[in-house]
Amino acid sequence: MNVRRALAVVFACLTVFAGGCATLQSDPLQVTVAGIDPLQGEGMELRLMVKLRVQNPNDAPIDYRGVALTMDVQGKTLASGVSDSSGTVPGFGEAVIAVPVSISAFRMARQALALKDNTGKIAYEMKGKLSSSGFATKRFSANGEFDLSPSPAATTTE
Repeated sequence: MNVRRALAVVFACLTVFAGGCATLQSDPLQVTVAGIDPLQGEGMELRLMVKLRVQNPNDAPIDYRGVALTMDVQGKTLASGVSDSSGTVPGFGEAVIAVPVSISAFRMARQALALKDNTGKIAYEMKGKLSSSGFATKRFSANGEFDLSPSPAATTTE
């Protein structure tokens, strides 16, 4: 096979592959915390059931079998958890998925010491994934800040 023909075959394969990838692209999931409930912990840990509201802005449903979640505060991991739950997030729909997370006493103490004198903003980030068989793992993340500075009304004196 000559070089020109080999390059044409490679280019054709790349074009087909790239076109196939374009159809696999989808908008990212929108995930927010819908609720947090206490669970029974063991020893020096705090256990919480974090309920995630997962919104799927795509027309194809997402079947999942397994969820992983990590919650960071000020760039340090505070809580993490996994669940082997399964289900479907419908296309252009939403589902609430519960994930038990653990927070060690050491992580709580580290965060408390770091936040003790902080009267400004606290950065948080939540990362996770919905897993299924094959290549359909969907990763998600959300981040933001809590403002701990006193409100102007609270600092007004008469």
